[in-house]
Amino acid sequence: MLALTNLDAARMQMAVSLGFHIVFACFGIGLPVMLLYAEWRANRTGDDAWMNLARRWSKAFGILFAVGAVSGTVLSLALGLFWPGLMGRFGAVVGLPFALEAFAFFIEAIFLGIYLYGWDRLSPRAHWLSGWPIAISGAASAWFVVTANAWMQAPAGFTLGPGGRPVEVDPIAAMLNPATPVMTTHMMLAAYMATGFAVAAVYAVGALRGGNDEIHRRAIALGLAIGLVLTPVQILVGDWAARFVAERQPAKFAAMEGQWETERGAPLRIGGIPFPSEEETRYAIEIPKLLSWLGYGDTNAIVRGLKEWAPTDRPNTLLVHLSFQAMVAIGFGMLALGAWSAWSLLRRKTLPRSRWFLRAVALSGPAAFAAIEAGWIVTEVGRQPWIVQGVMRTAEAVTSRSGVVVHLTATIAVYVFLAAASSWLLLRLAARERGSAT
Repeated sequence: MLALTNLDAARMQMAVSLGFHIVFACFGIGLPVMLLYAEWRANRTGDDAWMNLARRWSKAFGILFAVGAVSGTVLSLALGLFWPGLMGRFGAVVGLPFALEAFAFFIEAIFLGIYLYGWDRLSPRAHWLSGWPIAISGAASAWFVVTANAWMQAPAGFTLGPGGRPVEVDPIAAMLNPATPVMTTHMMLAAYMATGFAVAAVYAVGALRGGNDEIHRRAIALGLAIGLVLTPVQILVGDWAARFVAERQPAKFAAMEGQWETERGAPLRIGGIPFPSEEETRYAIEIPKLLSWLGYGDTNAIVRGLKEWAPTDRPNTLLVHLSFQAMVAIGFGMLALGAWSAWSLLRRKTLPRSRWFLRAVALSGPAAFAAIEAGWIVTEVGRQPWIVQGVMRTAEAVTSRSGVVVHLTATIAVYVFLAAASSWLLLRLAARERGSAT
């Protein structure tokens, strides 16, 4: 690690921070919605099972929110400390969504305090309504942050003046850049899906261990309902995202698909391993002309290959391609799980109850978050060597100060501690809830 350059260490620090924080950010978006639904059902029907779920999830959300707040703070500090070239030159352009995200975060924190303290102190309706700002501000917070990242993919809202400094700055246009609609939609759907699958997975593990009560069945059903209903929608949005990348970031698109040669009627590759030193992708299943159609809506469209760019201008093709393939494979795996569930619902009016189905559900939670991590690898690594697409290289933005490697080491240590502490607290909470239920 001591041999790392500032650029390598700063990129690794951001990768570790983003990869860790995104898990808690997704729960911050999706869990309040499930929590509100469970409490609404409990208030409407007087059902103790729904109220039990609502109270359990509120406690878990408090833990997840606290850890997410810490990891998010580390991430925001690193952005300013280690990327002064970006923030110094473009802070006025892209600073607005970060400021709005801070407002949304504080609103979420205030109402979370009211919500957690308000159990048995507020009327059922007032308590339920106090949860709405948590769900709305949590989603808004994520939306604002993703617009900033979208701007890095498709910069807008400024023109370059003398010395490469931005002039005629329009922060609203920057926030509503061309990548914002597709990236925010893709991320928000992913967060709701992953939360649904994660909750279903936790209770599927409980069911496999003998927990076959109403609480487990309802939690699995609600989690799967959210995850599986959104899966086909997300696949369609993913197609939209791929077309956007093909148009605006052709080098990333070529890396995603392992496409080395510029080709008319390019084939879609399923699997395969890129070999950058030999500039070819091997062992893939190729479907003729499908990549041209998926990218441009025309089976005879020209797809630019990676050989059109100098090696220094290409992203890490091996990492981007394998991550993209993993994300797509998981997405279609979720679709198969949805088909299994739908088949059982149509035939038997109930979800499958076999242990194989519960095992599949138990795997769906980790798989959903693995897909999110893979998607962000594609998004961020695929943009390299640019930190702002076509405008500023990543090497231009990194700090020249020393100590980045030390900060990377400290960040990893903090995240290991946070992961261990949050896991211990959640397991302790689960054990206590099981004990009170019996």
